[in-house]
Amino acid sequence: MTLRQWLQSEPFTLSMSSGFFSFFAHCGMLSALEHEGVLPAKITGSSAGALVGACWASGCSSEELKERLFELSKNDFWDPSIGLGLLKGRLFRQMVSDICKVESLQACRVPIEISAFDLLTLKTHTLTQGSIQSVVSASCAFPFLFQPVRVGKRYYLDGGIKDRPGMLGLAEGERVFYHHIASRSPWRRKNSAALNIPQRDNMQTLVIQGLPRVGPNSMEQGKDAYKMAKEATLSALDERISC
Repeated sequence: MTLRQWLQSEPFTLSMSSGFFSFFAHCGMLSALEHEGVLPAKITGSSAGALVGACWASGCSSEELKERLFELSKNDFWDPSIGLGLLKGRLFRQMVSDICKVESLQACRVPIEISAFDLLTLKTHTLTQGSIQSVVSASCAFPFLFQPVRVGKRYYLDGGIKDRPGMLGLAEGERVFYHHIASRSPWRRKNSAALNIPQRDNMQTLVIQGLPRVGPNSMEQGKDAYKMAKEATLSALDERISC
């Protein structure tokens, strides 16, 4: 069976990992799925995966998202302010609001579950309701770069802190296609368990090696990451999968 046949055979959940500015790669992968008409029935994600997943689930096509990301510059989200993080995050929240087609997670066209790290309990929560700009911004609030984001009565940081795969909300046995960003983060230990590819039944995983590392000062690398991820996904769809 090829990956394409596996995805087409039954409804599946798309899970996308965190990975700093890897939303370009996630968008390229999702663009390939959309181009081939192989679409998820549900989405889960952390950080960059949450951003791409929420934008698409809100009704934004991958092509629209690509255009917005390719126009993105550091000035579009860079708003330094005094607080528990370099950036206030107001510009980032406005950017999410401008891209998304709905205002709340529960209004999305497919169910979506977003992981975010609760600063009060020091545990990861799965958020399925609330303001889409606030929840996505919370999941993307990379420590020390962004200030914590308030959702309801709690403050959150990046969902990738304790749930890098963005898969906390999955039910046992749920059918999953997982896009894993291979980390080269300098702040994780080389042998960190968070870098391992999770293993579970009824899941197929796509890992694209050698993606350009995109960051605030290297946004131009995003186009290459998008193109590489899209081409690799299109190729992977017709590859045979293992059990």
